[in-house]
Amino acid sequence: MPRETGTEALARLAEERVDHRFKGLPPDAEGLTVAELAAQRRNLFTGGFSTPVLALSAERLEHNLALMETYAERHGLAFAPHGKTSMAPRLFQRQIEHGAWGITLAVPHQVWVARAFGVERIFLANELVDPAALRRVAAELAADPAFRLVCYVDSVRGVELMDAALRGAARPVDVVVELAAGEGARTGVRTEAECAAVADAVAAVPTLRLVGVAGYEGEVPQADTGRVTAYLRRLTALAADFDKSGRFAGVDEIVVSAGGSAWFDAVADVFAEIPELSVPVLKLLRSGAYVSHDDGHYRRLTPFTRVPQEGALEPAFRLWAQVVSRPSPEQAFVNAGKRDAAHDLDLPEAQVVRRDGTERPADGVTVTGLSDQHAWLRTTGDADLEVGDWVGFGLSHPCTSFDKWQLIPLAEADGTVVDYIRTFF
Repeated sequence: MPRETGTEALARLAEERVDHRFKGLPPDAEGLTVAELAAQRRNLFTGGFSTPVLALSAERLEHNLALMETYAERHGLAFAPHGKTSMAPRLFQRQIEHGAWGITLAVPHQVWVARAFGVERIFLANELVDPAALRRVAAELAADPAFRLVCYVDSVRGVELMDAALRGAARPVDVVVELAAGEGARTGVRTEAECAAVADAVAAVPTLRLVGVAGYEGEVPQADTGRVTAYLRRLTALAADFDKSGRFAGVDEIVVSAGGSAWFDAVADVFAEIPELSVPVLKLLRSGAYVSHDDGHYRRLTPFTRVPQEGALEPAFRLWAQVVSRPSPEQAFVNAGKRDAAHDLDLPEAQVVRRDGTERPADGVTVTGLSDQHAWLRTTGDADLEVGDWVGFGLSHPCTSFDKWQLIPLAEADGTVVDYIRTFF
C-alpha cells in the first residue's frame, strides 16, 4: 500500500471526529468531524464552547507569519522555524507557505510527525545517536530522494555511534558541527580545536557528510548584545575556517545556522558579515515562538523591541476561563489551572472580562497562583467580577501553551471560529 502523502494526511486531520479527547469544544459537537464543526463557524462566546478554552487569533497568527517571512527575506536569511513550539502540522504548512525553507525540530518523535505530514526539509537542532532513530532516518532518506535532514554532531564518540548505526545506508546523513555557546552552556563543542577533531571524524566515515556549522546563541552565559555577537562571530569564523581547510569538499552549499526567538536581530547582523566562501551559504534562522508570540517572556525579549522599525509581533493566544467562586471581595477563582495554562516562566495575565456579551479590561484582577484546575485571583476595589463571568488571560511561553491542548480553535476578532489547530506532543 503506497504511503499517504503529506497533503492527504493534512486533509485527513479535518476528518477527525470531535470527542472526549478535546477539551473546551461544544459538548453538542461530539461526533462531528473537525471540518463539519469548522463549517458551522460557531462563535467562541455564544456557540456552546465550554471553559476553559484556549483560542488562537486568526488575524494575529497571519500577521506573525507574514512579518517573519518579510524579516527573513529582508535580511537574506533562509528560515526553518522551530516546530517544537507548536507541533501543529497545519501551522508547519502555513509556515512553509510563508516561505520557510523547512522546519526545525528537536527529537526523533517530532521528525516522524513532520514526515507524516509531508515536510521535506528538517533541521534537527540536536545530537542524534539513538540507533533505532538513526535507522529510521536512513530508511526515510532511502525512500524519498527529496527528503533532506540535517542534524548536529558535537563529539567524536557521537560520530562513531552514528556511523555504527548507519552502516549500509543508501544515503549519508548531513551533519553540522555544533559550537557551544560558552563554558557551562548546553550541548556543543567547547573549542575550535575540538570542532576540527569532530569534523575530521565525520570526514573519516562514509555514512555522514559535513555540510556546515550551527549553534544556539540563546545559551550564551550572561547574554547581552556584545556577548551574543562575539559568539556568533566565532560560529561564522568556524565556517570560514572549515571551508578554507577543504572540509566542505563536495557540498553545493554550506549551512550556517543559529537563531532562537530572543536574538535573531544579532543573527541577521552577523550573518550579513559572512564572507564569500567556496560555495553559497545557506544562512538558516530557526526562531519558533514568533508563530503565536506571547504576553510574557517573549514580549519582553523579542528583538523587535530593539528594532521597532522592522515591525512588531502580536500575541495570538488567549485562554478563557470562568469565575466559579468569589469567596471574598479580595479573592476569586476561575476554572483553569496548571493543566490548561503555561506557567513555567510566568503566571497568566488577566486581560479582559466578559459578561452578557460585553467585554471590558480586567482592572484590579491579578493571578497570584495556580492549582491543577484553578487560578487564584487577587481582586481589588477596581475589580467588577462575578461568578459566571468569563476572564480572558494572556499567556507566557508558547511552547508550554500549545502542548496542553490537542485541538485549538482558530478564532477571528469577533469570536467566529474558522478552523481548529491539531497538535501532536
